[in-house]
Amino acid sequence: MSIDEQLEYLKKGAVDLIREDDLRKKLERSAKTGKPLRVKLGLDPTAPDIHLGHTVVIRKLKAFQDLGHTVIFLIGDFTGTIGDPSGKNVTRPPLSREEIDANAETYKRQMFKLLDPEKTELRFNGEWMDKFTAADFVKLCAKTTVKQILERDDFTKRMADEKPISLHELLYPLVQGYDSVALNADVELGGTDQKFNLLMGRNLQREFDQEPQVIITTPLLEGLDGVQKMSKSLGNYIGIEEPPNEMFGKVMSISDELMWKYYELLTDLTVSEISNLRSQMAAGENPRNLKVNLAKLIITDFHSADAATAAEEDFVKRFVQKQIPDEIEEKQIAAGTYPLAQLLADTGLAASKGEARRLVEQGGVKVNNEKATAANADITFGADGVLFQVGKRKFLKIIA
Repeated sequence: MSIDEQLEYLKKGAVDLIREDDLRKKLERSAKTGKPLRVKLGLDPTAPDIHLGHTVVIRKLKAFQDLGHTVIFLIGDFTGTIGDPSGKNVTRPPLSREEIDANAETYKRQMFKLLDPEKTELRFNGEWMDKFTAADFVKLCAKTTVKQILERDDFTKRMADEKPISLHELLYPLVQGYDSVALNADVELGGTDQKFNLLMGRNLQREFDQEPQVIITTPLLEGLDGVQKMSKSLGNYIGIEEPPNEMFGKVMSISDELMWKYYELLTDLTVSEISNLRSQMAAGENPRNLKVNLAKLIITDFHSADAATAAEEDFVKRFVQKQIPDEIEEKQIAAGTYPLAQLLADTGLAASKGEARRLVEQGGVKVNNEKATAANADITFGADGVLFQVGKRKFLKIIA
């Protein structure tokens, strides 16, 4: 790629690029000297599971890797013990070292579904921060001012609301910023909620006589509802280790408009390729076909092309041709008669009897392919068993 083409490729889906001229110069110098850029992404291992929302910035790191640059995946084993206050209106509880170590192991496994492990520099900021003395922290604190730290939006809001800010939280941006000094980063990536911390790294590099890093931020991805940020707690997420059939069904459930944002942020397609797909839809292409293509691209990244094809076939069988899947989980119970709502709750098809009643009332439950109409209906089990379907994707056969 030419430098202009590289810039277009790297800017796709980005929100902030500070500064484009600096990135151009770094890319030109890299091309001239043959020395790759050092591109850093730091993540605190605060939870064990990664969903597609997390992969937006990881994919940007992969873009630099595809262009031949050195990518550094930094696990914040030290910063994780502080707790990043970004976007939080209360003090975030720090994790224990045991929790961090366990989460870090799962992060590594999941990150390398996108990144090439042979070409990725895996680092932990405990390498240098665990060696910091009290005097070192004082010297680091002298590199910035209280006024600068309190300019963070979340700190400003908490002060205005008279909510407490713990002193250790004020140190977080400094520590993350120092990571860029320790790694001599040319570029740092992060979500838009990390912009202040990334700028701190840029400032600290100047203080330590290093060339300031370029900053690229990526947007926060909306979940399946198209409104709220993708979040496991909100239930609007797609986990990257979910079964292919689940991932396929979830992608197919998003709106046509949200589909384009997913294409932009969750695939390697270029801006022009996505523009061509938009033109196809405007010319009459069924949006469903474009959504199928999107689902297969995503599943291929995290599973395989074969898994993506099988997931499509299963989806067509179950929802287009209205067929029952070939393999259905079975559970055995004692022969007899049971209330439907109780059965749904006991077998895990519903979280509770109350939810079971709501599902039946909404027409979301089938018993032997017939829509259930009464949650208190008695279900009698014989030798053949009974097939239950809840929603579009849950099937269970209960046998006596």
